Amino acid sequence: MRLKIRHSTRYLFDTPVSYGLQQLRKTPKTGHQQWVLNWATRVTGGKKELQFEDHHHNVVELISFDRDATELVVTSEGEVELKENHGVVGRHPGPSPLWLYTRQTARTQPGSAVKALARTLTGDADLDRLHELMSAVHGAIRYEVGTSHPEWTAEEALAHGTGVCQDHSHVFLSVARHIGFPARYVSGYLMLDDRVDQDAMHAWTEVHVDGLGWVGFDPANGISPDTRYVRVATGLDYEGAAPVTGTRIGGAGEALDVQIEVAQQ
Repeated sequence: MRLKIRHSTRYLFDTPVSYGLQQLRKTPKTGHQQWVLNWATRVTGGKKELQFEDHHHNVVELISFDRDATELVVTSEGEVELKENHGVVGRHPGPSPLWLYTRQTARTQPGSAVKALARTLTGDADLDRLHELMSAVHGAIRYEVGTSHPEWTAEEALAHGTGVCQDHSHVFLSVARHIGFPARYVSGYLMLDDRVDQDAMHAWTEVHVDGLGWVGFDPANGISPDTRYVRVATGLDYEGAAPVTGTRIGGAGEALDVQIEVAQQ
């Protein structure tokens, strides 16, 4: 399957920005049954300073603001070819050691709710337990936009019982690591069946399974990723794979508009 993707982020400020830098993780990479045919990033109100790969093997673009800018528009777009792999991503090439992904973070630190969910798993084989976990997280958290907070932990998401894909992913990661699996957060693009326009990237998880390597699980939708999923960035949690992080001086009164289009070619 070939997908065409366009991701535009527009910032408007009431007062000028005197200094600002952003790190972007919006660029897919070729590999794991995914081929980037073309991809480009355009910036208005700033410029691209450099591009590098971080320790999670993510493509990172560093964007600076023009001095006294009151508007910044960053548009990334291109085409990606995908082949069905039934969620199996494959071996771990590094550069980060595999044991790094067994570490819990502040967002995934297990508490009583996570440990209780882990005790419900009954499968003997690794894949059986992980598919069971995916179904359990899908059932424990109702997908509902606007009901969660971006800083929620896995425990808070379970306590509230509602959230978005970020919350499903953090809970899944917390349990998977708690029961002994290396696991990582994945951000990317997902082609939806009912519409082209979206307002956010998607998030899911990958777990390293002996004999298979990394295997994807999307607890928000209760399925393993297929050819509608484009992998972009990975990390220990949302923070390591966030599409945009940065800092600025000035620029009060920010207004943000995100537009994403994912369509089959």
